[in-house]
Amino acid sequence: MSGETEGGRSAQLKHTGLRPGWTTGACATAATTAAYTALLTGGFPDPVTITLPKGQTPAFALAAEELTDSYAMAGIVKDAGDDPDVTHGALVRATVRRLPAGAGVVFRAGPGVGTVTRPGLPLPVGEPAVNPVPRQMMRDHVARVAGRYGSGGDVEITVSVDHGEEIARSTWNPRLGILGGLSILGTTGIVVPYSCSAWIDSIRRGVDVARAAGRTHVAGCTGSTSERTVVAEYGLPEDALLDMGDFAGAVLKYVRRHPVDRLTVCGGFAKLSKLAAGHLDLHSGRSQVDKGFLAGLARRGGADGALAAAVADANTGLAALQLCQAAGVPLGDLVATTARDEALAVLRGAPVAVDVICIDRAGTVVGRSSVA
Repeated sequence: MSGETEGGRSAQLKHTGLRPGWTTGACATAATTAAYTALLTGGFPDPVTITLPKGQTPAFALAAEELTDSYAMAGIVKDAGDDPDVTHGALVRATVRRLPAGAGVVFRAGPGVGTVTRPGLPLPVGEPAVNPVPRQMMRDHVARVAGRYGSGGDVEITVSVDHGEEIARSTWNPRLGILGGLSILGTTGIVVPYSCSAWIDSIRRGVDVARAAGRTHVAGCTGSTSERTVVAEYGLPEDALLDMGDFAGAVLKYVRRHPVDRLTVCGGFAKLSKLAAGHLDLHSGRSQVDKGFLAGLARRGGADGALAAAVADANTGLAALQLCQAAGVPLGDLVATTARDEALAVLRGAPVAVDVICIDRAGTVVGRSSVA
């Protein structure tokens, strides 16, 4: 497929001309790999190469290193590429200590990394704010290093970010009950840069490519996890996948003028609850999950007053969803259906059938609408 006709997520990024970067999770994994290697061998690999979830193998230069008899520490400066990320330039450190055999891999929050203090996040209360995918990346790389040098792989990893507590004041962490610093994030290891104008232009190009290829069913996805979900659900080819990111409105308005037979919108429950509430820009800096709105939907789905009040007071959209799931109230389906209706309103009668799929962080479908 030539560069003029290729579609899908990678083609959209190429078309923007923006430089991608690395997540804090990728940086922490690289720092962990370098530190554990030094702890076992006495020498730091520099640069240190890691393998990301999709198979990419970036190399990271070390910005800090320290080795003693009891621990090793390595630091990586985060490069967010062309994304206006508040953590760009931050020094992410990992300090690795040996643990007794059978202890496994234990995570600690060092200075500048937050601790979870409220429910509704993908980590239990009391845990360091190192998200599940970065944790798995670090476990995998510890296991590889341990296997290479004949160690058991039982370690404590303390992740810290220089000035992280100060940086976190510019994020939603304090409001979510993540106190003391930043979260270590990332599901792919790669920061996809979002310049509004460049990305919206790439969405339009993606629609054009799909139509030129004769695709009658396209999917607007908020990220790589939702992209995998629609491929599993419908077997769509790459050039039918639109990486809409937070720009739901850009997809809907362009498809209104350049119709396809069917549009599937797939994304995280919390993001799509914003679409359901009428927001066309789903970025966390420009729209927020409205728990009062979710409480109203829950009442429509059979929630009693106590449950509706609990939903309205929930820490996050995920917490609201979990409350309703436990009570048998189909909040996920209600959000998907309402989001579909909002999408149809933006389409203004264009000949496009729409369905919406809501997923959780693991990619499990937690809500869906019918096609209308």
